[in-house]
Formats: sequence, C-alpha cells, structure tokens
Amino acid sequence: MNDAVKHQSRTQLALAAFRRNRAAMLCFWVLAVLYGLAVFADVVCPYSYQDEDRDFSYCPPTAIEFMDHGHWVRPFVYKRTLTFDADHRRDYVIDRHTKYPLRFFHAGRLFTVDRPGRLYVWGADARGRDLFSRIWYGARISLSIGLLGVAISFALGLLIGGIAGYYGGWVDAVLMRLCEMFMMIPGFYLMLALRAAVPENFNYVEVYISVVVILALIGWASLARIIRGMALSLRERDYVLAAKTFGVPDLVIIVKHILPQTISYSMATLMLTVSSYILAEAGLSVVGLGIQDPIPSWGNLLSDAMSIVPVIFAPWILLPGLFIFIAVMCFNVIGDALRDAFDPMVEGSSIEN
Repeated sequence: MNDAVKHQSRTQLALAAFRRNRAAMLCFWVLAVLYGLAVFADVVCPYSYQDEDRDFSYCPPTAIEFMDHGHWVRPFVYKRTLTFDADHRRDYVIDRHTKYPLRFFHAGRLFTVDRPGRLYVWGADARGRDLFSRIWYGARISLSIGLLGVAISFALGLLIGGIAGYYGGWVDAVLMRLCEMFMMIPGFYLMLALRAAVPENFNYVEVYISVVVILALIGWASLARIIRGMALSLRERDYVLAAKTFGVPDLVIIVKHILPQTISYSMATLMLTVSSYILAEAGLSVVGLGIQDPIPSWGNLLSDAMSIVPVIFAPWILLPGLFIFIAVMCFNVIGDALRDAFDPMVEGSSIEN
C-alpha cells in the first residue's frame, strides 16, 4: 500500500472504491439527470403541468420534423386534428399544410410551439396534458418525498437506536418495545391506516407533508434496532470510555463518537430505503391516498393506466412506471455499492490492508 493510500481516511478509501464501481457511477449520474430535470422542470418542459387541451386527449407523441421537401429547415411539427372512424375509434390526422416551428428559449421555456399547435414529446394524457411535462413536474414530488422521508426516519432511527444502545437497561427496553410496536404491523397496512387518519380537506402541500411524515414513521423502527445493536458494542470502546472519563455529555458521545461509526451500514441502508419510499408514495397515489390530480406525481400519473383500455390505445401512459423502475434500480445499485465499499468483510473492500 503506497503512502498516499495510507494517509487516507476510511471514508476516503471507501468513496474511492465506490467511484471505481462503474455500474454505481452510471446510476449516480442517471439520478443526477433525473433530479436535475425535476429541479429545472419549469424551463425544460414545454408546458405547465396544468396546461390542457381536451381536443388532444390521448394524442400520440408528436414527431419533430427537420426536413421539408428534401431540405433541412428549422425544426417544426405538423398540425394534428382529432377525428373518429366508422367504429368511433379516435384518430389524429396530420395536416401537412400547416406547420408550427419550434420556439427555443421562448416565454421562459427551453422549447415549445405557438398555439394552436401542440407539442407532445411523449404523448398526451386523458385531458390533453403533455405527459413529458407532467412526468418531470411529478418527479419533484416522487423523488423529493423519498429523500425527505429518509432524512426524518434516519434522524429518528439513528438517535433512538444510539440512545437505546448507549444507556441500555430500562431505557433500552422501553425504546425497543416502541420499535416492535411499529414493526409488528406490516408497513403498507400501517401506511394506509396512518394516511386514512389524515383529514380529506388537506391541500396538496399538507398532503405532501403528511405522506413524508407517514413514510418516516414506518421506516425508523427497523433502523433503530440495528443501530442499537451496534451501539451496544461501540459503547465499550476505549475512546467512548475515555470521553466519559473526561465528562463529555452523553448526547455528545452518542452523536460524535458512536453514530459516526455506524456509517458503513447507514449509508447503504439510506439508499435502499429511498427506493422503498418512492414505491410507497407511488402505491399511495395510485390507490387515491397520495398526491392527487392535478398535482402530478409518478404514482398518480400511473393511475391512468389502471384500466387495460387506455393502455392498449395509449401505451405511453405507462412511462411514469418506467421512471419509477429506473429510479428504484439506481438507488438499489448505489446502496449495494456503498455497502460493499464500506464493509471491511467484503472481499476486495477499499479498507482491507
């Protein structure tokens, strides 16, 4: 081992091993793109999430044209008109005599077209709203709920688990029985029960906060039990005993000397928990207990696909499910990579000698 590696901390070595994991780094950059598009949805999307035109219900994706009569021209889209055939099936007829050029950096949007033209990059939903725009506005809800829920549940789990393991005795017994009360009820049913207790007259901000709190409540107990077991061992370490001897307050010992030693487990579990929270929010929204229309989330966007008929005639409404899958897989891959990088028992780990 060279001198540069010897002078690196355990965390630095683990992060270096993580960066060498190509699959994990690819997933990291995929998530960075997803979160970036969600943050800048107001600019990237051609329409607001509420912008609708019922004349374009379930309009298929719009083809962007770059050539006209064999010549390269400014990108444009053709006019589309909704018609019905003899069997009353909807059909969008392309009018090749009417063109709508793409407008770039217009009205605060990266690209759009002037009305009455409509640009549907990934098709339209039942109310003629651009699915591309609603997916990226919905990503704000679905991706942020996972992070906020995990932040709260991990703060609770780490602190309660650390306190239980450090003090032991009756404090440990009371806190662990509380954890078991939450863990004995299946998570999804507990989530439904807690959500049913939320008043129906809440606006979407209050519902959003409620869902975050509910997800945090169902996730902290299992982490607390694991951290408690680690803290029971860590409290006997020499540096913890030395801190007690010098009169360092118990809370400071827990936060600064015990909990940082659980990072190898915590970081990996954090990533894996985010993916489960994204799925939980989607489940709540699909069954009508999460964020509701017109505010988009990946979960309630999938509610349009609950019937087979819309899926057959407009398969693009399944796209939100694809992004849920991508986000969940990326968090899982990153979580596995972090666990391997920080775990000294894994073969080839960064912190082996």
